[in-house]
Amino acid sequence: MEDLSLHILDIVENSIRAKASRIEIKVIEDMAKDLLMIEIKDNGQGIDEETIKKILDPFFTTRTTRKVGLGLPLLSQSARESGGEVEIESKVGRGTKVKATFGYSHIDRKPLGNMETTLITLIAGNPKVDFRYEYKKDELEYRLDTREIRAGIRVGQQGSKEQKQDRQSNNEGAEQ
Repeated sequence: MEDLSLHILDIVENSIRAKASRIEIKVIEDMAKDLLMIEIKDNGQGIDEETIKKILDPFFTTRTTRKVGLGLPLLSQSARESGGEVEIESKVGRGTKVKATFGYSHIDRKPLGNMETTLITLIAGNPKVDFRYEYKKDELEYRLDTREIRAGIRVGQQGSKEQKQDRQSNNEGAEQ
């Protein structure tokens, strides 16, 4: 896969196939730690311990439509190539968490890609699934929660104290 947003799309589609009704996607770019972290957490069916042991093998899949499962193995390879790793935690009946870390400045780290298109595709294609997306880069933080959107609550943008003051000043200037 050319970029990490496509890996996210693939893993979230796995969550949807596992009957998840709530999926959380978190992307953190921590420049001070030279780290990019992606975490996807769902409340789907979960994965048993025996399957977890095999899940990063590209020749293993639980799907009946094909004999290979490349999504998680390719994500794991991408993480390892940039000095990172993939961790998978799961409980049957409770859900799964996939966490991938990457060396941020590593020459072999794939770009994050187009998260906007990935999120639009997921949300529009799965209207009965609740999605929460968090993006953090140093002091900036953005959050989107489809439950809040459906409830009509304004989804906020958070950031540093200075950025909040700038937004407040801009809003006051626009009112005059």
